[in-house]
Amino acid sequence: MGTDLNAPLGQGRRKRAARRLNPRRIVAHALLATCVFAVLGLSGWSAFAPDRLIRTPATTKDATAVAVPGTEGPSERSGDAKHGTLRASGALSGARVEEMVTGDGATVTKYTPRPRGSDGPALISAGPTRGQDPRMAALPNEDLLEATPEGRLPIVGPEGLRPMDQYARPWSGTRGTRIALVVGGLGLSQTGTLRAIQALPPDVTLAFAAAGNSLQRWMQEARRDGHEILLQIPMEPFDYPSSDPGPQALLVSQSQRKNLAELHRSMGRITNYTGIMNYLGGRFLSDADALEPVMRDLGKRGLLFLDDGTSAQSLSGTLAGAFDVPHGFADMVVDGELSRGAILRRLDELERVARRNGTAVGVASAFEESVAAIAEWMEEAGGRGIEFVGVSAVVKDPQQN
Repeated sequence: MGTDLNAPLGQGRRKRAARRLNPRRIVAHALLATCVFAVLGLSGWSAFAPDRLIRTPATTKDATAVAVPGTEGPSERSGDAKHGTLRASGALSGARVEEMVTGDGATVTKYTPRPRGSDGPALISAGPTRGQDPRMAALPNEDLLEATPEGRLPIVGPEGLRPMDQYARPWSGTRGTRIALVVGGLGLSQTGTLRAIQALPPDVTLAFAAAGNSLQRWMQEARRDGHEILLQIPMEPFDYPSSDPGPQALLVSQSQRKNLAELHRSMGRITNYTGIMNYLGGRFLSDADALEPVMRDLGKRGLLFLDDGTSAQSLSGTLAGAFDVPHGFADMVVDGELSRGAILRRLDELERVARRNGTAVGVASAFEESVAAIAEWMEEAGGRGIEFVGVSAVVKDPQQN
């Protein structure tokens, strides 16, 4: 006897029958069944064919903790909250990573959580980027330093991150007219150094003299204010010893080993710089045998080299290209004549060079007249569509070619 679907008591059965015949429900059930069988199949294959999976030793990827300067000992380096330190951790900090290689060469990675090993907050870095988190700008990236008898020296990080990139001042990335201004000699005069850091816009690159005083403190002040920084290395001029570049100078007459030792002693005085700039050095820069090991060392350490452009015989560009060193020449010294009017005229000339070539680099010393004129001119030039950038943004970088 047939069922009357139109009867009131059959309405519920009719709805259930309609739902069972719904095409969407049929497809959903089919997909669910497929997934279940796939999972069961993979589990069974793994259980009954263990020879197809080769377990490699577990590797744990941790980030080295960064301690606030002045703290020492294991507890501070691990970010002990009671000491008020703020550590930087890698994205995999607190995770155990195990890798298994299948028979066909594919790698299966397993992530499981584990304790970080310390209390307190952690700053997580997303990986290699250009520029540094402003909150950490005064602190070095410990992954980019190596301990040596001459001090902690910059190196390329484990993932290829260069100090030049880590400590670079970020910029817009557009290809308009760009000018990099570098003011050097910081650290030699406490008053002049403070004036330069306070008066100059953060777009100005500051170059610290290796023979200066309180360099670590001044470096931190400059980085907190947003400046990119360089380290000025004294080098032998043509009229040496009449013109003396100062202690720890690189000399043509010295052995390569001696020059590298002097270079490293200077480099170990501060951190967080993107590269090296010469102080004097006309003769040293023109001698290929003396300059080659220096350029080779800078290339391995991921640093740029800025030539102040005062020596027409300099070989820095040629050797920098041979050893993949990011390199730039200054287009002019803007304070060769130390007066406000003369400096402003030179800056206007630098702007014309930048508009013609797209970029320009000007260098100056931290004299009171220079700092005041540069700060005044930059405020006006910014309204004419010029972008002021750190020097790392305008050097010739082999990795960007």
